Amino acid sequence: MSRIRRLLAVCSGFWLLAAGSAGCARVPGVEVPDVRTPPEVVIEILRLARVGPDDVVYDLGSGDGRIVITAARDFGARGVGIELDPDLVAESAGNARRAGVAERTRFLQQDIFVADTSEATVVTLYLSPEVNLRLRPKLLSQLKPGSRIVSHDFPIGDWQPARVVNFEGPERTHVLSLWIVPPR
Repeated sequence: MSRIRRLLAVCSGFWLLAAGSAGCARVPGVEVPDVRTPPEVVIEILRLARVGPDDVVYDLGSGDGRIVITAARDFGARGVGIELDPDLVAESAGNARRAGVAERTRFLQQDIFVADTSEATVVTLYLSPEVNLRLRPKLLSQLKPGSRIVSHDFPIGDWQPARVVNFEGPERTHVLSLWIVPPR
């Protein structure tokens, strides 16, 4: 088998093809793959969303905080990570301190379906088709028109993205989709 191994992880009825190893993280009522976004893909996600100093980036299922931290450190934005796992919340806060962006980032231990995202101008997702679809009504009701949503690899139901980028990473192609919240 080649150095680049593909793993088929089964999480809540969907199949995820991912490089390396993966596990399933528990979200109330949902299994979500615990697969970390490579740093170069993080940058491309934030570029696709056109993140800048006036933005507040929310990462739902923020893992180790890399998207929020990169948004603050490299794009001048403020960021909030929503994560259910308390160990990852603590790890993220430590990572933000070490990166020198603790004052512009927050990491909250919350259920993504309950968390208030109304402050966000950008929301990032690396969840699953099922979870994205469940989040859609919440995002459309809480986010202001013009807010951007970027999903890594997974659609949001039949909602057509404004733009799709196929980004060639070190081990595979990543599909990044951008949606703009429409006027109400």
